[in-house]
Amino acid sequence: MEPLVLAIDQGTGSTKALLVDAAGQVVARASAPLSQSHPAPGLAEQDAEELLGSVRDAVAACLRQADPRAVRGIGLSTQRESVVLWDAATGRPVAPLVGWQDRRGADRAAQLLDEGYGDLVRSRTGLPLDPMFSALKMGALLDRHDPARERSGRGELRLGTVDAWLLDALTGGFVTEVGNASRTQLLNLATGDWDDELLEIFGVPRAALGRVVASTGPFGTVRELDLLPAGVPVLAVLGDSHAALFAHAGWRPGVVKVTYGTGSSVMTVAESPGLGGSGSPVCDTIAWSTGQRPTFAREANIRSTGRTLTWLAELLGISADQVVDLATGSDAGDVTLVPAFGGLGAPWWDPRAVPVLAGFDLGTGREQLARAALESVAHQVDDVLTAMPGLRRIVADGGLTRSTALMRLQAGLSDVEVARTRHHELSAGGAADLAGLGLGLWTTGDLERRADADVEIFTPDWSADHRRAAAARWHQRLTVARDLGARANGSTS
Repeated sequence: MEPLVLAIDQGTGSTKALLVDAAGQVVARASAPLSQSHPAPGLAEQDAEELLGSVRDAVAACLRQADPRAVRGIGLSTQRESVVLWDAATGRPVAPLVGWQDRRGADRAAQLLDEGYGDLVRSRTGLPLDPMFSALKMGALLDRHDPARERSGRGELRLGTVDAWLLDALTGGFVTEVGNASRTQLLNLATGDWDDELLEIFGVPRAALGRVVASTGPFGTVRELDLLPAGVPVLAVLGDSHAALFAHAGWRPGVVKVTYGTGSSVMTVAESPGLGGSGSPVCDTIAWSTGQRPTFAREANIRSTGRTLTWLAELLGISADQVVDLATGSDAGDVTLVPAFGGLGAPWWDPRAVPVLAGFDLGTGREQLARAALESVAHQVDDVLTAMPGLRRIVADGGLTRSTALMRLQAGLSDVEVARTRHHELSAGGAADLAGLGLGLWTTGDLERRADADVEIFTPDWSADHRRAAAARWHQRLTVARDLGARANGSTS
């Protein structure tokens, strides 16, 4: 019986399951939807039991398409930074899952920054003090459900990212994969373990957290998962963005993964964490660990890329695909859109910046606006790439990569080769790749050849003068967006 790898990608909106054969081909796939609620402004929650149920449903639907006895191992990728609080004895959630977009820790983050903890947290974790990361969510959950930290201090209540929750439910083992742990803001990048001073600062008892393990485990075996026979081992666990980088064979120097989604994630591996100060343009994290030494990564997050196009689509009363079509082959002329909706993310980290549309006149039409929106995506990515030296190739994924015009824009503006993947299940694929390595189904060389064969290449074709002029116009308008925001907030600095 030909061996199969079961890959599970647990995301915010759905859970996907794939069966991958020894040649790396997907032989079966299924998905199950997942809901999200927003009970108040800034809050984002999900039902942890529903999330677990979506994993069971997706796996069962996938396994009905093949012989479950052929599954030799499991790879798991998960949404990052989201947090579950559950009862250790019953295994039942104590509260809704707090999603990665949730901002309930914003006031506490501001307080800690005022108290001078920003640089300490950044120097230990590689991450800016921000409610997106898990620690502030964990503290808020305990403040409500265990304010004295009595039950969590005894280990009767458990806290974890989604990987920890699923592994506990499926295998009975309470562990956290090191890459996901690095997104909690409680892990010391230098030691690869929970940091006692950070645990104290954020009010999270060590006893409430699972043991930190490598991306290859040990994770144990699945006790019971619908059609899957008991005893199948979990061989790989990765955060979803880390898994996508792995699927691109992104361990090679000079390769930068850009995910063009609602916002954009830009990530590349690094020899060691930079651990810059609070003004550093990129974050440090652990991408994965397969042995004694982890693979570090630099990551930057851009707030509005695909969302810029959907905003314009809503404004014009058309679809986002139509906006992309309008932008294709068009010329923005002097029109520039700086989409600082809610401020600017990396590399500027300016929450006061405001959106700016400049260079338009009575002759400006929808085509120029659409092109300016598309160009804003490429410019924001290019600004981040300047903080990632040694760039040799962009590997591109995400919904916006369907725009060939954007891929050509990015190659020309950034003066670098862009490789657009032909696959759209990279998080699940990366988890399968790592699990298959553990089974000996393929080698890293096989994965590199496979990644290079499954892309379409765009080469830069802009002159140096064209690049300089385009970048200068963009930065002039970006400065306006920041200056207007500063003045609106009573500052002229």
